[in-house]
Amino acid sequence: MKLFYAPGACSLSPHIALEESGLKYSLEKLDFATRKVDGVDFSTINPKGYVPALQLDDGQVLTEGPAIVQYIADKVPEKKLAPPAGTIEHYRLLEWLNFITAEVHKPIGSLFNPNMLDSVRQATIANIGKRLGYVESALAKQPYLMGDTFTVADGYLFWTVSAAQHLKLDLSAFPAVLKHREKIAARPAVQAVLKAEGLLH
Repeated sequence: MKLFYAPGACSLSPHIALEESGLKYSLEKLDFATRKVDGVDFSTINPKGYVPALQLDDGQVLTEGPAIVQYIADKVPEKKLAPPAGTIEHYRLLEWLNFITAEVHKPIGSLFNPNMLDSVRQATIANIGKRLGYVESALAKQPYLMGDTFTVADGYLFWTVSAAQHLKLDLSAFPAVLKHREKIAARPAVQAVLKAEGLLH
């Protein structure tokens, strides 16, 4: 498998899932300036034009972070990166992945737009706070989003909180969320990913 990524982008989440999985994979870095990967127009790989994209061994390309991490988790059920398909816990994981992508990732991503009106920015930050409040209530009761076990949802949350910190958002009201981020950051697989993407200073 080959992961198309950009350092520090949301492709960090499937990169973490791949490293945690133990599966063989390679990396292809997207050049944001040229929108090319190894000299090739990235839109020919992913017509949506953004990372992540995962090229499977048969040549198919899978896109969208939540779908990619679920695919990776399903390839190695023994790693327990996702609960077994058909169980209610499996759908709880999908619930978390959808919540993170729609209610946390997307608004945080919008804040990278330098042309956003200040009034819209403040309203977006307030909304992010409400959503992180929900995450805080879950993590105040258990070490990981799904309970006592790390799953691909934790890797995804790690990226979103890291992105919020990069934007200098005040997260002091969410101590359990911050504790979770530090715990995930300390995982050997996550350290390996951060090193590979040049994000360790």
